[in-house]
Formats: sequence, C-alpha cells, structure tokens
Amino acid sequence: MQESNTVESNIQESSENALSSESLETTNINNEITQESTLYAEPIFNIGNFTVTNALFTSWIVVILLIIFSIKIKTKIKKIPKGIQNLFEIIIEGAESLCDQITNSRKITEKAFPIVMPVFLFILINNWVGVLPLGGFGLIEDNTFIPFIRSGTADINTTLALAILSVIGANIFGILTVGAWKTLNKYVNLRALGSIFTKIKKDPTVIMTAPIMFAVGFIEFIGEIAKIASLSFRLFGNVFAGEVLLASMGAILAYILPTPFMLLEVFVGAIQAFIFAMLTLVYYTVASLDEEGEEEHENKKEIELEKVN
Repeated sequence: MQESNTVESNIQESSENALSSESLETTNINNEITQESTLYAEPIFNIGNFTVTNALFTSWIVVILLIIFSIKIKTKIKKIPKGIQNLFEIIIEGAESLCDQITNSRKITEKAFPIVMPVFLFILINNWVGVLPLGGFGLIEDNTFIPFIRSGTADINTTLALAILSVIGANIFGILTVGAWKTLNKYVNLRALGSIFTKIKKDPTVIMTAPIMFAVGFIEFIGEIAKIASLSFRLFGNVFAGEVLLASMGAILAYILPTPFMLLEVFVGAIQAFIFAMLTLVYYTVASLDEEGEEEHENKKEIELEKVN
C-alpha cells in the first residue's frame, strides 16, 4: 500500500511539473513582443482629445527641421554668395530652369516655385526618414511594438492632404492668374450655353456643340477628383510598399539583406517626391492658361483675315 501511494504521488508531481512547464511556455509565447506593418498610422500619445500618430509626429519633425533650416540659411544670406549659400543658389537656379521647361514662362515659375519646392522637400525628407534605421525607438502596447518614427507619406491621410492641397491650390492659383470667372467656366461652362443665343444665326450647329461643351465642364470636375486619388494613392502605395519590403528583408536576414533595398528606397523616395512636385507644377501651369483669351485672339485673327479677303 505504501509503495502504491508513493508511485501515485510521484506521478502526480510529474504531471504538476509538466503542467507548470507548459504554463511557463504559454506565458513566454504570450509575452513575446511583435511588430506589425499596418496600413494605418499607430497612435503614440494624446494632446487632450487629439490623438497624435507616429506618421503625424514624423511630419511635425520634418516641418520643424525645414523651418529651422530655412531661418538659418536666411540669416546668413549675403550679397556675395560664399560656401553653402553658393551651393544652394546653384541648386535653386537649376530647379527654376527645370520648372521653366514645364511652364514655358519664368513669370509662372516665379509664382509657383515657392509652393512646389517646399512640397518637394517635405515629401523627400518624409520618404527618407522611413528608410532610416530608427525603428528601435517606440513604445509597447499589448505586446506590440509601436515605433515613434514612421514616414508621414506612408500614411494615406498625409498623402491625401498633400493631394488636396495640390489640386485646390492649383485652382486658387488659376483664380489669381486668369480670374474667377474663367476658372469657374472650366467646370460650369455658362459661356458655352450663352453662345447658343449669340452664334445661332452664323453657326446653327452651335445648338449641338454648346451642350457638349457645357457637359465637358462636369468631366473636368471629375478629373480634378481623379487627380486627388491618383496623387495620394501613388505616393502612399510606393512609400508603404517600400517600408514593408525593408521590414520583410530585415526579418529574413538582418543588417545584410536590407542594405541594397535601402539604397533602392532612397532612390525611389527621391523619384516619388520629384513626380509629385512636377505634377503639382503641371496643374498650376494648366490652371494659369487663359483658354478664352486664346480663343478670342484666334477669332480676331479670323475676322482680320476675312476683312483682308
């Protein structure tokens, strides 16, 4: 009887030890810290009721750096450029000459360049910040690591705001350049409907063409919305895909495998910032074109030719 009791106690102790080891393993698994690449930006702290995400925090840092850098350069500007001022003047002159090839007008370039260049720098630095190995700084919530630094352009909210700024800014630029009436007529072509009453005697086909021209305005409005979608999703998709690629390569073989992909992402980040800035400049240029003025000029030429003939 004593021997059977000792055997039962040994079996019970071994089972308890097995259960305790299993519970330790499960707690270790549960306590394992993970990091996920999410489509949305993760919140890191609150200012009152306002939630600050890591992408927004990074964008604030980029803006502060640009402001400090601009003020520092401005305080050191001299009539005779030397050193870094000479370098930046060469860069700005080259950028303006590149913009001239798109606008075909230095006057338009001088008006649009102060808007396009900061947008380019903001996107460029945000793209490059996401490539830097700064992922070790962050906080842990529910066994999930949340980094403090995440590229602002890897958040759809940032790219959407930039796209809206680009498209609406282009229309405001058009209003200031060619006037509110001509800019409005691109979307609600009342001038085309009015031409039915003024040109029907000379050209009866205006009854057919005028409504079509009026409908084109709604297509232009849809095109503006399409610009916002294409600008925002193109930039967001490329930057976010790059961050996921680097994280995947780092998980396979850290320090060695991600290195060539980091160099690739630096190049891609510069290209994406350049494309966004150039498309913004194109929108500003198109908005500043006076199509009605060109039509009136052509009509005057036709009338003068008819008089000569």
